[in-house]
Amino acid sequence: MDDEVWDHSSFSANRDRLLNERISRMFFESVLALAEWKNLISDEHFSVDGTLIQAWASHKSFVKKDASTPPPEDGGRNPTVNFKGEKRSNDTHASTTDPDARLYKKSEGDKSQLAFLGHALMENRNGLVVDVEVTQATGTAEREAAETMIKRTIHKPGATLGADKNYDTKDFVAKLRQRKVTPHVASKEKGSAIDGRTTRHDGYRKSLKIRKRIEEVFGWAKTVGPLRQTKFRGLKKVAAQTIFTFAAYNLTRMGAIFGWRYSTA
Repeated sequence: MDDEVWDHSSFSANRDRLLNERISRMFFESVLALAEWKNLISDEHFSVDGTLIQAWASHKSFVKKDASTPPPEDGGRNPTVNFKGEKRSNDTHASTTDPDARLYKKSEGDKSQLAFLGHALMENRNGLVVDVEVTQATGTAEREAAETMIKRTIHKPGATLGADKNYDTKDFVAKLRQRKVTPHVASKEKGSAIDGRTTRHDGYRKSLKIRKRIEEVFGWAKTVGPLRQTKFRGLKKVAAQTIFTFAAYNLTRMGAIFGWRYSTA
């Protein structure tokens, strides 16, 4: 109690040591090990999806890379910026606040935001997250992240993977089949890579129904957890935060499962 108080910078240094992907994955895997010990995780049926994580950067920071954006006329700490008539894209612009963030919208009806994408691989037995990836926000990131998580996590031949229509591409479906993973992907109305070999089975329809539970994971992460808008800058720190958040979701989900079991024993 009488020791000299450490310098305030120690808090920042300790935070930076903790907030990295290696530490967060160690914690995440420790939580998964507990779930596996309790036989809560399926190794046969999975679902995958991605969600938008709003970056800690404003549209005002999204300026031309060649520094030709004129300064605001009114100046000050919160200047007015008029984007009307200006064509803005990730090819020509970048955020000065968080250069890793990308201008992105998840669907046609959404507004563009500076954002990252968080990706989750969920097992279908109890809805636990078994793998996580965080990427820059691009149109192909969801499928690329899914491939990374599949290689890392799904090892049983014949396992199924449920996903929405964004994953219905010939290339992605072919890669799943090469890895002996059955693609339970929602089919597009035109040009679908999913055919009767898959859609005729009851398991396909069950996977499409269960995969929607992954939205519960994202809903929790954005309402209870801090992922609606990150408070960190840079892909590496956002990745660490996201992995910690999904580990916390798994602990919460496991608590609900254990509580239900004990109450009915």
